[in-house]
Amino acid sequence: MENLLRPKKTNPRGIPEAPFIEKVEEYVVSPDQFEQVFQAFQERLQQYKYMMESKNKTFSDLKRRLPGLESNLKMCGVLKGGKSAGDEDEDEEEDEEEENKQIEVNYQLDDTLYTKAVIEKPVDKVALWLGADIMMEYPLDEAIELLHTQIKDCEEKLIEAEQDVEFLRENITTMEVNTARLYNWDVERRQKERLAASK
Repeated sequence: MENLLRPKKTNPRGIPEAPFIEKVEEYVVSPDQFEQVFQAFQERLQQYKYMMESKNKTFSDLKRRLPGLESNLKMCGVLKGGKSAGDEDEDEEEDEEEENKQIEVNYQLDDTLYTKAVIEKPVDKVALWLGADIMMEYPLDEAIELLHTQIKDCEEKLIEAEQDVEFLRENITTMEVNTARLYNWDVERRQKERLAASK
């Protein structure tokens, strides 16, 4: 019974692939085993559903985090004096700012509240939110390097989470088919037993 759901294959993150029941008799050797087998398959189905919920949350969190990292990187590029992606039309404004040695920026205080700040150039340090209410100060070049690394890591994890969600979706479908086949087999077996007993 321990080998019943032992995976033949796993995905790159170690999530086991669901077996597909072609013949119920290969899994249920005797009618006495049915409840145990059926319960094992239902438990695996619930595990897949739980993993799917967890992976969907991870995917949503990463998708929400990525724009913030990209925005931070863009701002660090502006502070360094270079143009960030999509800023080609702002050459004149940036030249003027370079001359004044100041940058005027709008920043968010709350969901619906923004204010202005004037930043004196040159800027050599920035503070970054690292999560869990932690902020750390970094030299500007180090902050840019860290943000590049975090963006790359976030994009890779997004791809992995998306692949895991798809893998789990397929395995949930397989396990739902398996449990339906087991249930139908048991119903048919009981009907046959009742018919045999009534003769």
